[in-house]
Amino acid sequence: MQFRYTILYVEDVAQTLDFYTLAFGVERKMLHESGDYGELSTGDTTLSFSSKKLMTQLGKHPGNVDSASPIFEIAFETDDVPAALQRATKAGAKLIQDAETMPWGQTIAYVLDNNGFLVEICTAVGQ
Repeated sequence: MQFRYTILYVEDVAQTLDFYTLAFGVERKMLHESGDYGELSTGDTTLSFSSKKLMTQLGKHPGNVDSASPIFEIAFETDDVPAALQRATKAGAKLIQDAETMPWGQTIAYVLDNNGFLVEICTAVGQ
């Protein structure tokens, strides 16, 4: 078995794809003609977004993001966390934690995306 993709439920898929392209420099892989599903090119694992409207139509009941109490995070790895953080905040990401080097050598920072999801910007562990 292989972990293939993660799907986050959002109000506006196209707007979210545009945000991630600007904020994190990832490319849009596809947006379905309905506008209710899209994917980003993020390496071996795809980051996908589905509209809450579509999920409701499919009988699911997606909850709302609580940025004050996140239950997961997305992580993007880069060699230059401060530059990536600056790009993200310039695109509208909300700064949660500035770049900081951890005792294990990894540099990390946190922002909220345009939907309120927690996003870590980090170097490789042990770098």
